[in-house]
Amino acid sequence: MVFAGRAVAAALLLSVAMLPAQAADPIKIGLSGPFTGGSSSMGVSMRDGAKLAAAEINKAGGVLGRPIQLVERDDEAKNEVGAQVAQELINKEKVVASVGFINTGVALAAQRFYQEAEIPVFNNVATGTIITNQFKEPDYDANYVFRNSAYDVLQAGLMVDEALAQGHKKIAVLADSTNYGQLGREDIEKYLATKNVKPVAVEKFNIKDVDMTAQLLKAQQAGAEVILAYGIGPELAQITNGMAKLGWKVPMITSWPSSMQSFIDIAGANGNGVIMPQTFIEDQTLPKRKAFLENYYKTYGVTKIPTPVAGAQGYDSIYLLAAAIKQAGGTDGVKIRTALENLNEKVEGVVTTYDKPFTAKDHNAISRNMVVFGKVQDGKIVYAKDEDAKNAGVVRVKEKSSN
Repeated sequence: MVFAGRAVAAALLLSVAMLPAQAADPIKIGLSGPFTGGSSSMGVSMRDGAKLAAAEINKAGGVLGRPIQLVERDDEAKNEVGAQVAQELINKEKVVASVGFINTGVALAAQRFYQEAEIPVFNNVATGTIITNQFKEPDYDANYVFRNSAYDVLQAGLMVDEALAQGHKKIAVLADSTNYGQLGREDIEKYLATKNVKPVAVEKFNIKDVDMTAQLLKAQQAGAEVILAYGIGPELAQITNGMAKLGWKVPMITSWPSSMQSFIDIAGANGNGVIMPQTFIEDQTLPKRKAFLENYYKTYGVTKIPTPVAGAQGYDSIYLLAAAIKQAGGTDGVKIRTALENLNEKVEGVVTTYDKPFTAKDHNAISRNMVVFGKVQDGKIVYAKDEDAKNAGVVRVKEKSSN
């Protein structure tokens, strides 16, 4: 009888172990971003990329035998809403980590709640340089803020170097009035100063502005040979439209959001030739990218990702978190942070294959050598440089020092 009892118990244990991951308690991860409004093409692309990754992981058995459950919240690209969302995800939903943050201002307003709760938070699109420096030592013993997007100092340097490489010395800088735009402008001006170049014009515009005539006339009258612009899709498009109205054609190099569908739709033919730093171009040269793109198109019934960079980085952030949770052996925030800072296994993403992407002192996964220039061409983002197109299938590994 004792033997029979043990046999029954063993059979029950085996049956429990063989249950699909969905039967176990889920690992709840927050997923926040602007899913409505002017930044929504970035937010929706990021969200949908993250959901694809979670579905793939769950289909393969989850993490530690548990499924990932993404808890979505729309922060509307508003700082105060982002702060409320963070508190709700932490206190009510009990998430063990969170991903998202499209807008720098929202990130700065909301991520402090994750820091206080010792819960890792991923910025997978927001690029303000200060984001991963907000809680650094010696003021803080540990930093719970991570990022897998190309931060602004990195982008600003690439933009300036490209303008100078093209032979332009008279540079105009246009930036929106948000935290994102003004911090980016500041990074551009600082980098220009290291090259002993002073911009001939520095102009500001607001979100939802549709007439950039005044700013463009000042740049034109100052003799600008190239425009460096920091903003998001709709307003960047209005700059190209304004230039067309003035009949003024000079090269335009922008921060990454001119790859947004809203830029392409609003600018139309006026956007052709605009270039911008990108971590991901919608090509199918690597098997992982091919599978990701085919799955995205099929799942969401589209022929292109509205904002490819956001979709790819959202996807990769879930795989990075999953690897850290697996290495941590559970969902304790301190252990997940420690695992992220010293990931033992390589994580294959669609932006790159991540090999030790973070350290205790560096929470940015992307280094300058991993970024290429994209170009708007007839409604799509393509490689701006032939050498990047030729090397599209080469995995770019992070440089040892990116800060």
